[in-house]
Amino acid sequence: MKKILFTLLVTVLMTLPLQAQNTPTVKKVYDETIDPIEQIDRALAQAKEEGKFVIAQVGGNWCPWCLRFAAFMEADSAISEIVEKNFVYIHVNYHPRKSKDNVHAQQMLKRLGNCGRFGYPVMVVLDPDGHVLHIQDSAYLEQDKSYSHDKVMSFFKHWTPAAVRGE
Repeated sequence: MKKILFTLLVTVLMTLPLQAQNTPTVKKVYDETIDPIEQIDRALAQAKEEGKFVIAQVGGNWCPWCLRFAAFMEADSAISEIVEKNFVYIHVNYHPRKSKDNVHAQQMLKRLGNCGRFGYPVMVVLDPDGHVLHIQDSAYLEQDKSYSHDKVMSFFKHWTPAAVRGE
């Protein structure tokens, strides 16, 4: 029995490095070193200058669905194009467990309409003056283990500056 367990253990340990090599690396998109309020302020200034809205994707590198959404957007050229044309898109870092008692993090969430109540990632659409126009629960954009092109595209199209102005 000991010999069988030993052989099984050795086999498992030998295959771990192979599995690690085959695991795709996930690109981290949230900068955990910057002040999120300053990040939002810079995005608003840029949006005002360019006639765009800001979309703050709130979440973190700890969140698989947050990283999945970022990768989904990057891989879909039609979505990337509508975002580039209409929005200043930022990834705002927030970790619910680590930031729970952080006053600064709570101020950021309040500024974004207490968006954390929807889970993560959550997208907050801001006009160039910083007013929250819409909070999008990303669960409604999901399809299987990814996101739906049609749902995501519809979300972005409905919140472009031109659409909000009724053009």
